[in-house]
Amino acid sequence: MVMVGRDAERARLATFLRASDGQALVLRGEAGVGKSALVDLAARLAARDGQLVVRATGVEAETELPYAGLHQLLHPLLPGDGQPGRRRLNATARAAFDAVFGRPDGPPPSVMALGIAVLNLLSAAASEQPLLLVLDDGQWLDDASADVLGFVGRRLTGSPGVRLLVTVRSDIASRFDTAALPETAVGALTDADAGHLLDRHHPGLARQLRGLVLETARGNPLALLELPAHLAAGPGDRAPEDLLGPHGVPLPRRLQEIYATRLDRLDHTVRAQLLAGALDGATARPADGPVPTARYRMRGVDAAITCGLLVVEPATGTLAFRHPLVRSSVVQLAAPDQRRAAHRTLAHVHRENPEQRAIHLAAATLDPDEEVAAALEAAARSATRRGGARMAVSWLTRAAELSENRADRSRRLGDAAYVAGQADRLGQARTLALAASAPDQDDNPAAVLANAYLALYRTGDVRATHRQVAAAVERLRDGGADRRGPDRNGPDRNGEVLDRLVSLLLAVGQYAGSRTTWHRTHEVLASLGGLATERAWMYAGTWSDVVRHGAGWSAAVERAAADLENQDPWDAARLAVSAYHLDVLSPLAPYLEHVVDRELDTGATSSGIVMLHLIMLDRTALGQWEFAEHTGHRALALSVEAGNQLFAYQTRAYLAQLAAVRGRVEEARDLQAAVDAWARPRGVGFLTQLADAVGVTIALGAGDYETAFLYAIGITTPGAFRPYAYQASRTLLDLVEAALHTGRAEQARAHALAARDAGLPDISPRLALITHGALAMTADDDGEAAEMYTRAQSHPAAERFPFELARIRLAHGMRVRRAQGAAAARPVLTAAAETFERLGATAWAARAKAELRAAGVAPPVPVPTAVPLTWQELRVAELAAGGLTNKEIAEQIRLSPRTVGAHLYRVFPKLGITTRAALRDALSRTERHPAAP
Repeated sequence: MVMVGRDAERARLATFLRASDGQALVLRGEAGVGKSALVDLAARLAARDGQLVVRATGVEAETELPYAGLHQLLHPLLPGDGQPGRRRLNATARAAFDAVFGRPDGPPPSVMALGIAVLNLLSAAASEQPLLLVLDDGQWLDDASADVLGFVGRRLTGSPGVRLLVTVRSDIASRFDTAALPETAVGALTDADAGHLLDRHHPGLARQLRGLVLETARGNPLALLELPAHLAAGPGDRAPEDLLGPHGVPLPRRLQEIYATRLDRLDHTVRAQLLAGALDGATARPADGPVPTARYRMRGVDAAITCGLLVVEPATGTLAFRHPLVRSSVVQLAAPDQRRAAHRTLAHVHRENPEQRAIHLAAATLDPDEEVAAALEAAARSATRRGGARMAVSWLTRAAELSENRADRSRRLGDAAYVAGQADRLGQARTLALAASAPDQDDNPAAVLANAYLALYRTGDVRATHRQVAAAVERLRDGGADRRGPDRNGPDRNGEVLDRLVSLLLAVGQYAGSRTTWHRTHEVLASLGGLATERAWMYAGTWSDVVRHGAGWSAAVERAAADLENQDPWDAARLAVSAYHLDVLSPLAPYLEHVVDRELDTGATSSGIVMLHLIMLDRTALGQWEFAEHTGHRALALSVEAGNQLFAYQTRAYLAQLAAVRGRVEEARDLQAAVDAWARPRGVGFLTQLADAVGVTIALGAGDYETAFLYAIGITTPGAFRPYAYQASRTLLDLVEAALHTGRAEQARAHALAARDAGLPDISPRLALITHGALAMTADDDGEAAEMYTRAQSHPAAERFPFELARIRLAHGMRVRRAQGAAAARPVLTAAAETFERLGATAWAARAKAELRAAGVAPPVPVPTAVPLTWQELRVAELAAGGLTNKEIAEQIRLSPRTVGAHLYRVFPKLGITTRAALRDALSRTERHPAAP
């Protein structure tokens, strides 16, 4: 086939196909402008050069089915299913594909994790044979697949022999609009080329008719090919202009009318076959390789081939629509009852795939149908656990529409509202919750949940929110919530709603952080009797006051954490909050880091931000402060963008603590003041305690021990731990140290003994470490002090808390120097100084160095170490150090500005810096051994 015109586009494709490195390219243009012809040309050229060509097409009917498009595209490359043993994937990649393609044996992957798995698969395939991936009609790809392909496309430069070619319509929005992939605009043919194409395919047209076609088509190749035949087939008593319809009609609609005319001439059985094929994704051009799932096979459609709606691929005999616009026209021109009949047929075809079957059943059903509603509800629950919370909202809403009674409709709308709230779509959650309520019912649990989350996140109103939720729990309790109901979906759904209300009540109690609020919370929980789950009591014990209620919960947290991948994301996040309060978060952190991007992209956004908080806190405890700070800034940006004031100020409090411990006093004070000014009037005790703890850290670092003591006793009284003040036990070492330095040795000792007597060492490993340290620091007897210092420094978990351990070593070294002399103190002081230096705790490092000098030795000079920068990170860092902006760097090395920013996000902590201005010095003093490209 000879292509007319398109010299520039063909030259661009030739360059694209000849490139030695991996590349991605998006062809963008209106319907019928020739995008499919160009990718057909690219596929032929690639196949002629020995490349493996894999093709797929976006399916409008599957836009709500997560990863359907990705599966269609990758299926010919995946090991097994037709290609046993051909490509070996590592366990991580296999688990990622299994999780999203229907065999969820592990936690669902994030966009990044799945994207990396795809890159590994493509690299493995390209190592055997150069690879061209062709995706036509990318605007119909489901969001999850488009996000992954965008991630992959931006990183193909590191995968030689792999090319991704995508076509999208310019008149339909898609995720590829913001994917930051290289693009080529496919415009209309020139007047000369349009005339040449028309004359080649329709020679001998009358001059007037030829002019009319050229004027109407406006250089659109599909219109040039279709209009003459349409005009020739019209009634002879009508002028050609009349057959084209009124002026001003968009060209795609004119083409649809042409196809409508042809469809009208077909038998209804043929039209039904075409419709089923169109809804099930019969391609506009045949796909290469095996079909990924059972697709509907059109039969008895010779008439459609004859009239030019279908084509037959000579090599395979596969039927396909002539052009994507034909397929979409078939669907849009079908009557509603015809589409429902086709969906019923397809539901049977996909009976082995619960999600696809449910979607087709829902589309096929007009009247309420409990079986269909239940199938769609189950599909929504599955999607939620695979990171598709936003999709689940749509499915649950449709399930509510198909419910046979008001109770089920209200329950499903309530579920949709709850998931929408967790996805940070609070306005939609409130609308759905109101729809779930009866006209005369303003206290529906779904409405209470939606309104309470809105008030908590947007305004921080913990007092009114707590009263509202507590009252809703009691109403549901008194209304007979029962976990032993005969519901075919499992436990009685009132019990599930009760769990949601109780979890929210406990969360509000945690943020309020007051004795009154927690007493009321425990009172409500106790009144539930057997309706209160073990999880509820775990949260109540660990979130409220670990000193009085936290003992014994660590084992339960560990048991629950063994099954994280089968839990909803908000349940996993809540469990991790309990782990944080018990200082056993680190074992859960890898899971959080694995799924957080997925939840932030397409899932439960609010839970994703909580996960970022927890990752930040875990890295802070481990002494990985650069990573923690960058994670905090990411959480802050997302919280501000979502309008979630509570999370925004919570993040600022965590960032203030990091700035304080790193010696950035002015920054810490500004953040502390902002948090306190917002939280104190609202009674958000969780944040006011954090602000006071920041004040303690700032003062200790500055050596202002009197101010530190005043801040510390604002959190708790010496010799006691204020009930329900979660910072009371966490600031144990701070209060003791401030008291000792201000001549309050008795109060310091009383506080250390109170920690021992309260059993803090048995509650968490960190509390054990700082309790032993406090007892050692306050002991009058040298023997007792030595024993306690030994117990602290030899604790199995001591190294997991390097800052606290270094503080204890510093105090130990100071005591040893006074009691036993400089020589005995040097090893302990050196260890403390090295830790403070490594962490970047400048004030503490200076104090340790002063002690070392007093002990007669200078502190060790840090030796530059190899920085594990990848070659791409090094390239970006060097350009940024030269003064280029992210946009300028992106243009120079053909990445998106967003990707450049992501590289710098990883580079800064590796180099131990926080600003762009420090890049040049950091690169000059490091030995760089980047991985080869």
